[in-house]
Amino acid sequence: MTERLAQEIRACRLCAGRFAGTATAHAPNPVVWFRPGAPILIASQAPGMRVHKAEKPFWDLSGRRLRDWLGMSEETFYDRDRVAVLPTAFCFPGYDAKGADLPPPPVCWETWHARALEAIGPVRLRVLVGGAAQKRHLGVRTGVTETVRNWRAHAPDTFVLPHPSWRNNAWLKKNPWFEAELLPDLRAAVQAALA
Repeated sequence: MTERLAQEIRACRLCAGRFAGTATAHAPNPVVWFRPGAPILIASQAPGMRVHKAEKPFWDLSGRRLRDWLGMSEETFYDRDRVAVLPTAFCFPGYDAKGADLPPPPVCWETWHARALEAIGPVRLRVLVGGAAQKRHLGVRTGVTETVRNWRAHAPDTFVLPHPSWRNNAWLKKNPWFEAELLPDLRAAVQAALA
């Protein structure tokens, strides 16, 4: 069941016309990274261009930072029996004419996510990376800063994080409590979930 669903998602071309019309003019390339029984779910926004090319989630500098935040080795992070990665959209949405990331198309969530979450099954820990994932999974209407500032409301089985992109370096400097308070609890929750 799960492998068949993964094959269906990989074959999805619902957004082919949309992606062809972006500044990158790329074809869909869904990045599917889950198996049933993984104790940790990483819910994120959408693959970037490097992930699109590598076909491996968080295969970029953001991924290196995320793994550091989690206190997790590359080997553990890419073990599908331990970690499921479920983005809001499985494909790289492309860039606009100014080179900015386009938002994940809602059709991906609407088409695939209920089935993917069911296939993954219950998890011990959810890590919601970025505003798109937080809005979809928690139904929050607040911005990322407020959502992450109130992280204790969701812990210990759900943690909310900003995106680990270099674009958030200024955010990290303005919010030192994130690294001082949230990250130690997150790393402890990761270890407990993997035990």
